[in-house]
Amino acid sequence: MRVICIPPRRRGRNAREPTVIVATALTRIPGMPEADHGKEAKEFHLDVPAVNRPFFVKGAGALDWGMQNRLARVFNPDSGKTVMLAIDHGYFQGPTTGLERVDVDIVPLLPHCDALMLTRGILRTTIPASFTRGIVLRASGGPSILKELSDEKIAVDADDVCRLNVAALAVQVFVGGEFETRSIHNLTRLVDMGNRFGIPVMAVTAVGKEMVRDAKYFRLATRISAELGAHFVKTYYVADGFDTVTAACPVPIVMAGGKKLAELDALTMAANAIAGGAAGVDMGRNIFQSDAPAAMIQAVRKVVHENATAKEALAFYESLRTKP
Repeated sequence: MRVICIPPRRRGRNAREPTVIVATALTRIPGMPEADHGKEAKEFHLDVPAVNRPFFVKGAGALDWGMQNRLARVFNPDSGKTVMLAIDHGYFQGPTTGLERVDVDIVPLLPHCDALMLTRGILRTTIPASFTRGIVLRASGGPSILKELSDEKIAVDADDVCRLNVAALAVQVFVGGEFETRSIHNLTRLVDMGNRFGIPVMAVTAVGKEMVRDAKYFRLATRISAELGAHFVKTYYVADGFDTVTAACPVPIVMAGGKKLAELDALTMAANAIAGGAAGVDMGRNIFQSDAPAAMIQAVRKVVHENATAKEALAFYESLRTKP
C-alpha cells in the first residue's frame, strides 16, 4: 500500500487542498499508464533464434541503418537491382530533347522507375512530393556544354540535401580529365558529408572525347571511385570485358544509358550489362527520347527485374506501344 499526494492544480485564494490517494496494487492513478495484465505466461519465443538478415546491396553490409534504408529506396529489395530514370541533363546542356516539359513528359513515367536522378531545381518545381521512391540528387556542376566539362564543383550543401530528403547524391568523376583531381576531391567531400548524415553517394564516371572507352579505363575509374568511398558507381557498358569491371568494383555498378539507340539495341545493351554483373541501369535518352517512353521504361524493367531477353522485352514494348 502506498499513500500518494497529488499537488493542487490551482494556486492563490481558491487553491484546492492536495489530493491524497491510498493506492493498492490494483489502484489506477490518473495519468499513469496501466499495468501489463496480459496472459500470465509471456511468450518470449525462446525456441526461435534472433534473425540477423544480411543487407542485399553489394558492399553495404557494414553501413548504418539510415544509409541502408536509403539504398533500399534506390535498389529494389526483391531483385536487388534498380531501374533509375536519369533526367539531370539540363544541368549542363539546358532543355534537352525530351526534357523540354518535365511535367508533361516525365511525371507520367514516375510509377515505372525505382529511382529518379535529377537536379534540385527540377525536384522542387516539378516532381510531386507524393513521389516516395529514391531521389538521386545531382550534387556537382558548374560548366555548360560550351566549356570544359570536367571543371565542376560541388553544387549543393548538406542542409539542402537533408531538407530534400534524398536517397543518394550523384557526383561526376573525370578520371583522366583536365580537372581530375578536383572532381575526385568533390567525390571525397560528398562522401564525408554523406557518411555524416547517412546519405549514399553515387560516383558517375565521365569519359572525355579523347579517352578510350574500354574495360581497362572503366576498371580504373570505377575502382578509384569505390576506393575513395562511393557507395555505388554509374558507368558505361563495354562489350569486351564488362564483367571484369563489375567484378573489380566492391560496390554496385549501375549501367549508364548513354546516347539514344534503337529500342532493340538499348534493350540488348541493358540485358548484356545485367548478365555481366550490373546492379541495374540509369537510363535517360533511351527512355524519354523513345517513340513510346512509358512502354520503353516498362520493357527495361522486364530486363532488369525479370531477366527477360532483349527480344522478349522488345515484344513487350511493342505490345504496349500499339495499345490504343
